[in-house]
Amino acid sequence: MKALKTKDVALIGLFAALTVICAWISIPLGPVPVTLQTFAVFLAAALLGPKRGTLAVAVYIFLGVVGLPVFSGFKTLNPLTFGYVLGFLPLGMLTAMAEKLFPKTRLALPLGMAMGLLVCYLIGTVWFYYVMHFRGTEYGFGKILSLCVVPFILPDLVKLSLAWFLSLKLKKHVK
Repeated sequence: MKALKTKDVALIGLFAALTVICAWISIPLGPVPVTLQTFAVFLAAALLGPKRGTLAVAVYIFLGVVGLPVFSGFKTLNPLTFGYVLGFLPLGMLTAMAEKLFPKTRLALPLGMAMGLLVCYLIGTVWFYYVMHFRGTEYGFGKILSLCVVPFILPDLVKLSLAWFLSLKLKKHVK
């Protein structure tokens, strides 16, 4: 594996910090709040690529796992919603890899973002189900989807679109 340059480390840190800031912008909506974290992950993956984008997300997750209040509402790790945070890793990877796999296709990036978002929803929802199950609360699949996925589809599509638009404008400035 090729060593990271100072510029790479700075960009990874910058996007990890952006993700922290975006997590703090939070609207409570049931057990899972609406935040701008997905926007930051989309943007990091689109601008930094698979390796650096994934490292930025991993740094963000690591900061939360070690106990820093980097998650929504200036909080530390929430076992109930942590699956969605873990889902940011494949979300970012799929976003960045889609553009690498289909470099000539203008829609590769938003399609990669959408595929990554679906995987994030899947990981987070399965995690949520198991945490609730082990706490002794049985929610059916429909109830979990109505709490953890359906309310987020439209806001996440807006974040996806904004990140796609910004990445098209900023790509030439971030190498």
